[in-house]
Amino acid sequence: MLLVPQAPVSAPQPQAPLCSPGAPPSPSPAPSPASPAELVTGAPIAAAAVVIPSIIEWQQGSTQDCLPLSAWSVGTAIALAFLPFIVTLLIRYRHYLMLLYRAVLVAWLRDRLTGTSREQRAFQYLLAHAIPGDPHHILQTFDQWCYHCEHLSCVGPDKGRIVERVLLERAPLRVLELGTYCGYGTVLLAQGLPPGARLYTIEGDPRHAAVAEKVIRLAGFSEQTVELIVGPSEEVIPRLREKHGLMNANLVFMDHWKRSYLRDLRLLESHQLLAEGATILADNVLFPGAPHFLQYAKTCGKYHCKVHRASLEYFRAIPDGIAELRYTGTR
Repeated sequence: MLLVPQAPVSAPQPQAPLCSPGAPPSPSPAPSPASPAELVTGAPIAAAAVVIPSIIEWQQGSTQDCLPLSAWSVGTAIALAFLPFIVTLLIRYRHYLMLLYRAVLVAWLRDRLTGTSREQRAFQYLLAHAIPGDPHHILQTFDQWCYHCEHLSCVGPDKGRIVERVLLERAPLRVLELGTYCGYGTVLLAQGLPPGARLYTIEGDPRHAAVAEKVIRLAGFSEQTVELIVGPSEEVIPRLREKHGLMNANLVFMDHWKRSYLRDLRLLESHQLLAEGATILADNVLFPGAPHFLQYAKTCGKYHCKVHRASLEYFRAIPDGIAELRYTGTR
């Protein structure tokens, strides 16, 4: 009988658990140098650990030295890092967001649902609630609509008082308005005119002009007192003297596109449509703003300029202002 020698059987070596909370990790060989891929993978983990260390500790917990930080935790850490910044922006600019909601989103939605513009809806509200022939009551009804229904970019009651005060002080006989819109500013100006004065108002959008015409006549002003001219201001201004008989204006009220303020002011100068000592009122010079217009008025040497600070129409928390320029004609 042959005996086959067998290899000695060694006793099994105890293996350290892959992941055992509370147990000291087993000694491991010296780590090899990290590859470029490993360095790139570890970069966002290190960044997240700096931003939100508590997230890192929670993720590692009992899996330290075992599993890498997941991409979900990295995204959570970054999102939480930006959360205070986003909340601060929402709180700081909440009034501007509300303006965006009321002036743009609500108007767009109701335009689609009703098939009419908000200017037309405002006029229907005037017909139902305003007293015909009473300019003051028509302005009050406009204000009620803008406060409680939909926002309209009119001069509003707060800045309207500034306009009324200037009208009372200057008593202009020839007034030019740039930007009729729906007729709010036109009615405001017309009711403060002295006897025998005439108001010329220019509107570039025919749809707005059609609504403004109805509002002006509803307030009781005839064509002899208020003349509505439809067309772009840069085309109408050069023809005011020859076609409409306006030799020069004692007061100009600007409430159209803010980027057109400076261009139209220079047109009035070049066509000599500003009377000596004429007053120019420009709305919304702080919000949305007309910085180039203000810079020119303050530095050209032709005007004495001051800004009446107020609030944006129907949004008291948003600062705005009206610029008042006194034309001297000097350089």
